[in-house]
Parts: sequence; structure tokens; C-alpha cells
Amino acid sequence: MLSVRSLFTSIVDNDDSYRLFCSIAASGEAQGGWENGRIAALVPPSQRELAPKIARHGADEDKHGRIFTALLRKRGLEPVPVPADTDYTMLLERAGIGLAHSRLRRDEALSEQDIVTYLAHSRVTEQRASEQMAVLLRYFAGHPEIGRAMRVISRDEDNHLAYCHEELLRLAAAGHGRAIHRALRACAHAEIRVHRDVSLAVMARMGRILHWPAPTAALLRFGIHLTYLYDRLHGWRRMTTLTMPARRNALGTTPAPAPQTAV
Repeated sequence: MLSVRSLFTSIVDNDDSYRLFCSIAASGEAQGGWENGRIAALVPPSQRELAPKIARHGADEDKHGRIFTALLRKRGLEPVPVPADTDYTMLLERAGIGLAHSRLRRDEALSEQDIVTYLAHSRVTEQRASEQMAVLLRYFAGHPEIGRAMRVISRDEDNHLAYCHEELLRLAAAGHGRAIHRALRACAHAEIRVHRDVSLAVMARMGRILHWPAPTAALLRFGIHLTYLYDRLHGWRRMTTLTMPARRNALGTTPAPAPQTAV
């Protein structure tokens, strides 16, 4: 019987599918680390207090990339190139969401509007990351090979989401409310399309690797399209609302843990 647990267990248990899964995850996290590192270096003077938090966010993402790479090497595997149609981060950039890499490569301070764009993009994508890690944690928190890594990454993603809520609320109170609302809506609608497309591409590759029968592959495609339809009609709202988090200053205290503690 097909279930979330059986689906992910089959991916984790097969070296080729596990290799692809970890490679995609490691690449996306490393890209996020680079982006946050550049943004931290280019923060405008009016938002200088954000720089260490953005840097912490980037350090966490870099750490996650190293964790996924370490998980591969622990099994004696090397990362594989990430297929273009599974590259969530780059597909979001091509959709015009977030700050363009060409902008981040310039040694020129960002504007406050750029910071709004960055935080709105992060708030939407961290919602997705937090939810996905919660699912993995539900089924693999006690897994002897990946459980510890899932716990570390899930905690970090929750902290990132809390930080985005808090900082966007601060900027809204400072007069950026309308710009934040527009940016969140645009990001959310673009993200759900990219998430659908990437999910279809990843599942198609996993299906070929694991030789899923046609009815299984069709059921998974149907589930992905159903999720997209829900998000398109209603679910996007969970990505655009802002609530003061229970944990305040989530990225402003402790340093990022060393990656070796998670594998």
C-alpha cells in the first residue's frame, strides 16, 4: 500500500534514489547559503542590525548542505549533478522571485525594498521547508542513519520561519506593509507553481530509478496536482499571513552548530 512512509522509505533505502535526493537537497541548501551570505554583506546601513541574522541564516543553510553531503559519503556515495528541472532555487530566480544573482554579485548596498523582497521570498520558501521537514521528522526522527540530521535541519527551518515573521512584522510597522503584502502574494503564487513542477520532475526520476509501476506513478502525479490546486485556491494564504512567533530573535543568539554533530 502506497503511503508517505513507504514512499520515502523506498527512496532512502535505494542508493541511487537516495543519492539523487541528497544531491538535490545539498545543492539547494548551499545555494541558499551563498545568497544569504551575499545579502548579509550588502545590507543597507538602515538595516544594519539584520546583517548578523542574515549571516546566521546563510551559515545554517551552508551547514545543511554539508550535512546532506556527509550523509551521502557516510554511505560511500558521491553527489550527482542536479537536473535543471529539479533545481528549485534557480527556477524560483527565473520566475523573478527573490533577489537576482546578478544583483547579489555586485558590490553595491541593497535598498530597504530589496530587504523586503528578500524577507518575503524567505518567508514563503521557509514555510515550505518547515512543512517538508516536519513530514520527514514525523517518519524518520528515530531513523538510525538520517534521524539526527532531520531533527537538526527541522529545528533550523522552524527558526528561519520564525525570524522571517518577526522581521517582516517589524518592517510592516515601519511603513512597508503594502510592499510586504504585494511581495508575499507574488512569491507565494510563483512558489506553488515551481514546487509543483519540481515535485513532478523529482518524482518522475525517482519512479524511473525505483521502477514504480504505472498506477503508482500516476497516483503520485495526481497527488502533486491536487496539492497544487489546493495551494492555488486556498493554501497560498498560509504563506502570506504574518504572526509574531513564540520564539523571538530566533537567529540572534546561539551560533550555528557544527555539521558533524548531525550525522
